Amino acid sequence: MNPTMPTAAELLPLLPELVLVGAAFALLMLDLFLDDRRRWITHVLSILVLAVVAGMIGFGTGGQGTVLNGMFIRDIAADVMKFFTCIVSALSLVYIWPFLRERGLYKGEVAILVLFATAGMMLMVSAGSLVMVYLGLEMLALCQYALVAIDRDSPLASEAAMKYFILGSLASGMLLYGLSLTYGATGTLDLVGIRDAMGSASPGLLLTGLVFIVAGIAFKFGAAPFHMWLPDVYHGAPTPITLFIGSAPKIAAFGMAYRLLELGAGPLDTQWRLLIAGLAVASLVLGNLIALAQNNLKRMLAYSTISHVGFLFLGLAGGGPQGFASAMFYAITYALMSVAAFGAIVVLSRKGFEADEIDDFKGLNVRNPWMAGLVLCVMASLAGVPPFLGFWSKLAVLRAALQGDMLWLAIVGIVFAVVGAFYYLRVIKVMYFDQPVGEGMRERDDRPLRVAFGANALLLLVLGIFWNPLMAWCLAAFR
Repeated sequence: MNPTMPTAAELLPLLPELVLVGAAFALLMLDLFLDDRRRWITHVLSILVLAVVAGMIGFGTGGQGTVLNGMFIRDIAADVMKFFTCIVSALSLVYIWPFLRERGLYKGEVAILVLFATAGMMLMVSAGSLVMVYLGLEMLALCQYALVAIDRDSPLASEAAMKYFILGSLASGMLLYGLSLTYGATGTLDLVGIRDAMGSASPGLLLTGLVFIVAGIAFKFGAAPFHMWLPDVYHGAPTPITLFIGSAPKIAAFGMAYRLLELGAGPLDTQWRLLIAGLAVASLVLGNLIALAQNNLKRMLAYSTISHVGFLFLGLAGGGPQGFASAMFYAITYALMSVAAFGAIVVLSRKGFEADEIDDFKGLNVRNPWMAGLVLCVMASLAGVPPFLGFWSKLAVLRAALQGDMLWLAIVGIVFAVVGAFYYLRVIKVMYFDQPVGEGMRERDDRPLRVAFGANALLLLVLGIFWNPLMAWCLAAFR
């Protein structure tokens, strides 16, 4: 059947993406006419655009459906992931502005790159075709490379950007090779068509393609042993850029994994679940053990990200509606926790003092009890201490692994959940039980930033108490 040109009515499910991309181009043109003193206009409008798009998704504007001859799918799962992707991206922009402006690093392109990266993430979670998967992935990746390199005068940032670009290109090539093998075996780019054609396709070609696809997915998550880029990029990039690339893209990576593994490679679920389980174990072991030895907070959070990807993979390995809902719930909760964790560094940093060493937090409770309490909420949630949100997300993925008949994997998860709690509690210990050293840190005077961080940190407690509606929304996405 020859593809036909869609009408405006048929494109309505694409409306949030069209609004976002159109606004990004409009703001790009507007920024040409603004000097540095008025560049805040572009930034504020970018946050408003993301808020509007999130509202459109939340209220179901445009409706759900499949458009572009099956290449784009808008369903409940896509809407849930897109909504939180936009919210987290908007929150990231709130943290980005004061940090980069104070250091003379802010350019109008920063907000535009975040908008285009968000559009790429939205395409990834709605992909119904291998072409759309790769288009969204590269749109996100190219924006991330540019954001990491925004501080061109910093050798550390330049090195991180080069490593990210080279290793990211390698991973994209691996994923593309896996997609091409899958296309060669099935003769179609459509994910549903691939699923239907697997019964008559060459098993060897399919399994080889699956291995490369899982490797590409693991790299985008930062799972071990494909994690080599993550610590250096997290450490080298400006802190609010690290905040962005370490949060919302994890939701998009889950969306890509769900579309490729369940929608496309569903008949091979026995094989890919074992691959994901192996990656989960490697990530839990390596991430948690190396994080124990870190003194730099950004590197500690980088290795903890690897361990959290391991927990997310527990849900994916469990499979089924419960497993995917638990993994989505974990991706969303981790994005919120990651924003808050790096946000604490942004709020307590100032020009000439980055607040990225664990020792920088010594005696914070003496200097600023309110800020110490907020950081405690963040670290306790990351550690999985009840009643914070992180506890329920870990419980959900452990339950999914048990329901997927992977008791051994759940036991590994429980053991390393205890191990991982140590380095988070270490931050709490230095805040409350160590004496302040030197001038120390002081809270930034920027009220909007402090309000955003306070709301972000307290949300982890509020959602920890009222977590059921969010989990129910995730479960509804896979029924």
